[in-house]
Amino acid sequence: MERQLNKQAQDMRSHRRMTRWWRQGATLAAVLVGSHATAQTSAEITAQAGAARAAQQATFGPNEALMAEIRHQGAAKWLKQQMGLSVSRYTSGRGDAIHKQTQNVSFCSQPAYSSATCWRDWYSTTPLLWDFYRNATQQPDQVRQRVAYALQQIVVVSELEVTGTYGFRYYYNTLLDNALGNYRQLLKKVALSPLMGAYLDNANNDKAAPNENFGRELMQLFSVGTCLLNGDGSRVGANCTPTYDNELVRNYAYALTGWTYPAGGTTPWGCWPAGTNCPYFEGDMVPAPARHDMAERRLLSGITVPAGSSPAQALELVLDSLMAHPNIAPFIGRQLIQHLVSSNPSPAYVQRVAAAFSSGRHAWGSTAFGTGQRGDLAATVAAVLLDAEARTANSARTAGKLREPALMMVATLRALNGRTDGDALGYQWGEPLRQHLFRPPSVFNHFPPDYPVPGTALQGPAFGIHNANTAMERLNFLTYLLYWRGSAPNTGVPGALGTRVNLQPFEESAGDAAVLVERLSVLAVGGLLPPAMRDPVVAAVNTYTPQSHPATWRAERVTQAAFLVFASPVAQVQR
Repeated sequence: MERQLNKQAQDMRSHRRMTRWWRQGATLAAVLVGSHATAQTSAEITAQAGAARAAQQATFGPNEALMAEIRHQGAAKWLKQQMGLSVSRYTSGRGDAIHKQTQNVSFCSQPAYSSATCWRDWYSTTPLLWDFYRNATQQPDQVRQRVAYALQQIVVVSELEVTGTYGFRYYYNTLLDNALGNYRQLLKKVALSPLMGAYLDNANNDKAAPNENFGRELMQLFSVGTCLLNGDGSRVGANCTPTYDNELVRNYAYALTGWTYPAGGTTPWGCWPAGTNCPYFEGDMVPAPARHDMAERRLLSGITVPAGSSPAQALELVLDSLMAHPNIAPFIGRQLIQHLVSSNPSPAYVQRVAAAFSSGRHAWGSTAFGTGQRGDLAATVAAVLLDAEARTANSARTAGKLREPALMMVATLRALNGRTDGDALGYQWGEPLRQHLFRPPSVFNHFPPDYPVPGTALQGPAFGIHNANTAMERLNFLTYLLYWRGSAPNTGVPGALGTRVNLQPFEESAGDAAVLVERLSVLAVGGLLPPAMRDPVVAAVNTYTPQSHPATWRAERVTQAAFLVFASPVAQVQR
């Protein structure tokens, strides 16, 4: 993956902006660990690099305090402690009044709600964006937040298709609540979500002509995938043997009919169709028996919905059929590995994670995870994060993953003692980087899990939104953050913080450019920069001297080092 990034960097050097970056010294990347002003031993660097790697995979990125915590407790005990932390939830945005309409006029034109920020506060996902980035950069329950983020990229909903701030808030809090629970319960909550029901057309789905969208995506994207898999995630047979056919899609669509929105919504025109509730996005959908198909329906895993089953009975059998299928463990396990650790895990790695999903247990020495129930996500996540392939440094070109833009931005902020309210990371930076959170272009997310890395046989999901323009925008973001000093608080954002980093703690290392670059590189790269990258960075940092910049040379060195380390190709790939 680094070769691909290096090639793209070479292709862009003719661009005037790229030329400007190289003149400033922009070539390389990373962040540090340890606030030592002197060179560290190789053993210290190795220990710090291991802690940094664990933080990159299990959280939204390392900082020096977190690395010290992981080193002190050990990865397994730290992970166990993390899983027991209380949940930092989504709280911003307004309530459910948009779905309790009594007047025959638009909501935002009503005097009680009219304001310049009505759409933002009541309909959009912007308030969730604020909470996401605040939680990712500042809250302690990092493992839960990171796993929930991975899950939201699997069980996708999007503001581009449905609106309602309170409904998105409820949905994503549900993902947080179930991120370390059981995947069956998570699927049940997704199936009963009124927001998902509106997004994939399963709310008010009728037996007379059932919409197949949710039934299809429930199998294709949320549980078993399209091709039969071995336990290690490889395909059964040389080609794709279909997991299901269109008749099965139809059967699932029929079995899932007969659900409507939870009570609570009103309109001045009444609810439609007859016998259903008006749109309302908080809580679980409720049965609408008159719309439910009563015929016998054959499902996967040898399970059949008997004739005369109620909506609730049919749903339980749908979930049973998916959880019993041999595909679900490697299919979901591999995606969790891709989101947390590596885009191209070995078959043996997938097999071990799938075993933890199936057994509901995982142990690391004396530290045990899981309840022993199939689909236990705590056990599965522990297997992902504590596996030898995650905990061992690997320089092979198949290792690691391209940092997607959201993770790149947050990791930089966390490493450099930053804070954000998220306001700048949506339209200002998420759009040009093609990852405006909560607004994926389709149910396939911002990028598919099997996106091929151009010119290779590798998969690289985040390469689906990586091109010359977005590569340049990564550098622009670093310039904004480091040279332009980020954003001041916007008074229109509740509890505004702005988006800024604090480089002052690194100035103690500025007297020795090599030590400063080493310190930053551990944070950014999870290790040291390769010598061919390190030496030019050190030389560029050394151009700032007490003689050339008497009052600011330390600060200038830190800014230069941070830019060059975080802009480097190796910093764009999480190892």
